[in-house]
Amino acid sequence: MDLNLKDKVVLVTGGSYGLGEAICRSFAAEGAKVVINYRSRPESAEALARDIEGEHGVEAMIAYADVAKEDDVVKMFEQIDERWGRIDVLVNNAAYCPTAQVADMSEETWNYTLQVNLTGAFLCCREFVKRLLNADRGGRIVNISSQAALRGSTIGHAPYDASKGALISFTISLAREVCDKNITVNCVAPGIMETEMMAPAFAKNRQKYIDRVPLKRIGQPKEIADVAVFLASDRASYMTGATVDVSAGLAMH
Repeated sequence: MDLNLKDKVVLVTGGSYGLGEAICRSFAAEGAKVVINYRSRPESAEALARDIEGEHGVEAMIAYADVAKEDDVVKMFEQIDERWGRIDVLVNNAAYCPTAQVADMSEETWNYTLQVNLTGAFLCCREFVKRLLNADRGGRIVNISSQAALRGSTIGHAPYDASKGALISFTISLAREVCDKNITVNCVAPGIMETEMMAPAFAKNRQKYIDRVPLKRIGQPKEIADVAVFLASDRASYMTGATVDVSAGLAMH
């Protein structure tokens, strides 16, 4: 199936490791040019860019930005403009997930989590949509939410869960705003998967999480990444405002 992503320019926030890395690799495998956003791991971003260029023969660039900071986001988009003059796909994957019970949580922690996970996505969408409208071009936005947005967490991730729920609402609202401009906005809600965020919980009791999943296994980042790539492709052109469940049956609806 041709997804028509060859030579498209794709920005993946939080792209240097974990799910973001898998998303970058999946786009590169389809021939897309990849912008790997990072905040704290330049060496990982640089290594991934080299891997992508070597394995798939496509161009990759790294772009520093703390998506919680407006100036950083604006500068990142300006750098991409200078390199390629356009962006075709935005994947809002960057996220922060502290662990603390609400009774013990500081306002600073709460606010920073929402600033990264929700406001960061807003800032990136704003800069992306402005450029698409100014150029009279269509584009694709894929936001990465979580099953925790719909189910909550049991180990103290309330601000993360709240931000991911709000991201679903933002996806719907933005999709309605831009649907007549050939800009689609969709969301992926992954279930339990192999990530650094979940590693401490798996170390304590991996079987507990496996038992919760109808398919009886932990998801791999590539399985979620491939769905994000599909949503960014022409094959998903009749989808917008949707949240796609990729959770091995945790949320059957």
